Amino acid sequence: MCKRLSIGIVAYNEEVFLPNLLDNMKAQKYPHELIEIVLIDSCSTDGTKAVMEKFQIENKDFYSIQVLDNPKKNQAAGWNVAIQNFTGDVLARIDAHTKVTPEYSLNVMKDINEGEMVVGGVRPAIIEKDTSWANVLLQVENSLFGSSINSSRRSEEKAYVKTMFHAAYRREVLEKVGLFNEKLLRTEDNEFHYRIREAGYKLCYDPSIVSYQYARSDFRRMIKQKYGNGYWIGLTLKVCPGCISLYHLVPFAFVLAIVFTSILSFLGIWQLSALMWGLYGLFAVMNTILSGIQNGFYLQHLIMPVLFLILHVSYGIGTSAGIIKSM
Repeated sequence: MCKRLSIGIVAYNEEVFLPNLLDNMKAQKYPHELIEIVLIDSCSTDGTKAVMEKFQIENKDFYSIQVLDNPKKNQAAGWNVAIQNFTGDVLARIDAHTKVTPEYSLNVMKDINEGEMVVGGVRPAIIEKDTSWANVLLQVENSLFGSSINSSRRSEEKAYVKTMFHAAYRREVLEKVGLFNEKLLRTEDNEFHYRIREAGYKLCYDPSIVSYQYARSDFRRMIKQKYGNGYWIGLTLKVCPGCISLYHLVPFAFVLAIVFTSILSFLGIWQLSALMWGLYGLFAVMNTILSGIQNGFYLQHLIMPVLFLILHVSYGIGTSAGIIKSM
């Protein structure tokens, strides 16, 4: 039976959000004497490392608290520092810009001790600031149309999946599969989970394992994030095509469709373009109305269909740029 749980947290300039996440660690219901916290600072220029060291000094009920450095700075390298230094039976990965429930560790270890090798759960988005604009951006992020059809984002059923958020791994899995690919800056988890599946292990998605991610409250930052996500999907297609699912390529296909139908319209064949934009507009408006009914309407809902469009195009252009870069 696995007993000790190591929780790894990699952070860069997270002095604002990290204290809240560390409070979540103190609230964990799994016995603290069986929890190790592995804190990894990626050369932060703010007070992130000081927050980590203060937590290490003030909390003696955990069986271990490590504060380590990630000189390479990127996320994949940070997780490799955690893999190379954790001492528990299981290593859980939690992003610093996150909130987790008190039951998180209990539910992880419950599944592990029922025989699962890799477990993870749902990751709803929440807002940093409670404003009407932030709430609309949150609805865009959480919407099926604006985010993803990936079942591991919102499914209420326990199932085996291709990839997941904030996964926890038995030591045996990490010893067999190895480290994260440090050349991948956004899709390192997709590639890592692909290798885990190739090694014969299953990834168990359990909706009782809940961790929240703070959504971008600034639209420019959200666009930049979506472009970057798409860009790394494009790059990863060459490195590991099996890591990418078809739904990752939908925005790319949409951008190609915009170009293709625009050319046809210029040549006088406008019907296909009209059909595509008509269907897109219908889905965008329907999802806007449904989101408002479920979560409340704001004045900014009037431009929500446009927000969907900008994010989809940004992601698709990012994927195009990544594909071109990898050639």
